[in-house]
Amino acid sequence: MNMLALERRNHIVEKLQDQKKVYVSDLAAEYGVSEETIRRDLDRLDREGIATKSYGGAVFNETAAAGSTGIDLPFNVRRHHNAAAKQRIAELTAGLIHDGDHIMLDASTTAIYIAKAIKQKKNLTVVTNSIEIILELSDVQGWNIIASGGSLRGEYLALTGPGAVEGLSSFNVEKAILSCKGLDLERGITEGNELFAQTKQAMMHSGERRILAADSSKFGKVGFSRVCKLDEVDMIITDVKPDSAWLEYLRRNRIEVLYPGKDADPVL
Repeated sequence: MNMLALERRNHIVEKLQDQKKVYVSDLAAEYGVSEETIRRDLDRLDREGIATKSYGGAVFNETAAAGSTGIDLPFNVRRHHNAAAKQRIAELTAGLIHDGDHIMLDASTTAIYIAKAIKQKKNLTVVTNSIEIILELSDVQGWNIIASGGSLRGEYLALTGPGAVEGLSSFNVEKAILSCKGLDLERGITEGNELFAQTKQAMMHSGERRILAADSSKFGKVGFSRVCKLDEVDMIITDVKPDSAWLEYLRRNRIEVLYPGKDADPVL
């Protein structure tokens, strides 16, 4: 099987996620490379915290599977994590977007589900730093799809850096929709690295309505880099009803929350 090293490592991560353990000899035979090449792949996954090397192979880091805020799984793996929750969030978000809207979508896997859910809308303008979203929406007729610019982070299919921040900051949209690595009552909204935090901050400043789309596994988690305080968002969309402490905080700070079974704010 002929593939790029990054693609091969991503396949290995998928196997680790499914099977919990992989063996050097099996992977070398499957991908048609030397065992030494596979060992280098596993060394890298070990350094990244995704796997732990063991005799003859590696085992999956269950902390990564649980969504540790210090570990970023490859994009194609993260896209399938909590897929049902992301789909529910996407359906709720789609109900808030109207024909003719100008929106921003970040380079999160949740935003991919949202992009798929809104493809029946008409005359949308979508500004994004996500290569995956640009490709997903490339066949939609009558839309204006705008890339942020910036430097490509291939492992995340995202545009980041000063160029991306400048590009995102040059537009004004009705709704800026972003996800996060974690949200915490004290630490606020956080991301896994500074570059992603910066692009999300730019989106926040460009949106008339700032909407956080985050599944329930993100609640109570804290990532490395802060995006903003919780009370800087106007709405949180999630997949299950938050607990009483969260609901009280959101009520007190006038942050609308939307989850399956709850009606949306009629002003949106």
